Amino acid sequence: MTDTSTPDLNGAGLRGAADLRIGVVGFGNRGRLALEAHRPGGGSRVTAVCDLSERSRAEAAEAFPGALVTANLAELLGSGVDAVMVLTPDHQHAAVAIPALEAGVAVFCEKPLAISLDDCDRILEAARRTGSRLYVGHNMRHMPVVTLMRRLVEEGRIGRVKAVWCRHFVGNGGDYYFKDWHADRSKSVGLLLQKGAHDLDVIHWLAGGYARGVQAIGALSVYGDIDDRRDRSGERVGDWFSFDNWPPTAQMGLNPVVDVEDISQVNLVLDNGVLASYEQCHFTPDYWRNYTVIGTEGRLENMGDTAGSEVRLWNRRHGSAAPADETFLVEEGVGGHGGADARLVAEFVRFARDGGPTLTSPVAARQAVAAGLVATASIRGDGRLLPVPPLDDGLVAYFDAGQTGA
Repeated sequence: MTDTSTPDLNGAGLRGAADLRIGVVGFGNRGRLALEAHRPGGGSRVTAVCDLSERSRAEAAEAFPGALVTANLAELLGSGVDAVMVLTPDHQHAAVAIPALEAGVAVFCEKPLAISLDDCDRILEAARRTGSRLYVGHNMRHMPVVTLMRRLVEEGRIGRVKAVWCRHFVGNGGDYYFKDWHADRSKSVGLLLQKGAHDLDVIHWLAGGYARGVQAIGALSVYGDIDDRRDRSGERVGDWFSFDNWPPTAQMGLNPVVDVEDISQVNLVLDNGVLASYEQCHFTPDYWRNYTVIGTEGRLENMGDTAGSEVRLWNRRHGSAAPADETFLVEEGVGGHGGADARLVAEFVRFARDGGPTLTSPVAARQAVAAGLVATASIRGDGRLLPVPPLDDGLVAYFDAGQTGA
């Protein structure tokens, strides 16, 4: 069961303290999180970067003057860092996070936590065994549209939650996920894990429970028919992205291996009885998420997920489609993902130094991976409802106690 409280995340205790020394492993597409963490004199600074790519190392040397730049993880871990941010491709998370935890430093691991439950659980076990603090980068828990809906749920504005639906229109899917390693299931498993981990975590958070059974259908409906492929080693999304890459059937230069689904539909039964569904499509013209949360006394729905979008609330009976009884505007944030990236990194820096409660949760991160993996197994099997493997009770207790061993 997820927690129902919202912690105070004001970052108290950081001012006046020496900067947290941060090592970054992986300075590619998610490198902007490292830039968010580099606040010399403001609480944290990047002092070391490790990447196997010569291009990434050159860019890191320019972005962080004076920092150690290396291709050797052991050299980074031995450089005196206080914390490590793991920003590598997903299949490499465990191989970096576990040695970092064993080195006794706080670890930020980008979501998804890993691409197998075994690796997820090994990361959690390493954190408990070493006492090193573990934080998982589920930035959507800091997105204004999500925190607004979460607040309205917590306030009881729609009664007790009974259903959560999410439709995810991934309008940039062809460029973001089918031209590099994401399209190869040996590196990503599938996009219900890599991309869907965000939304599955939010569904769990809004519903107040974790999936115990998952059923799904899906297909590689569009991108599998495109035979224009190329090896893009050394390239990044910014090198090929364009809104002119339309329609999806006209995409060019896809990854040599494309064997993940581009459309999926998932049903979930949560451990508190809530029913949920998640739909993900990578060839839509628009790019946004639409959540509906239905309770015993009303429902919420967001129309748009960026600043100025609306979260609408209905809590009276209507004879047909009707304007919302109340409307709430999504606030504006500064930086990536509506300000969520900056808030995420600030929370990690505070947690790495001082501990305390966080909006994100390693247990919830593991459960999002579990739901995504089981959904993918259902798709690639016969579409039946499959059980979600539970997490060890001792690990749940350790992280629920705030990683204090209590």
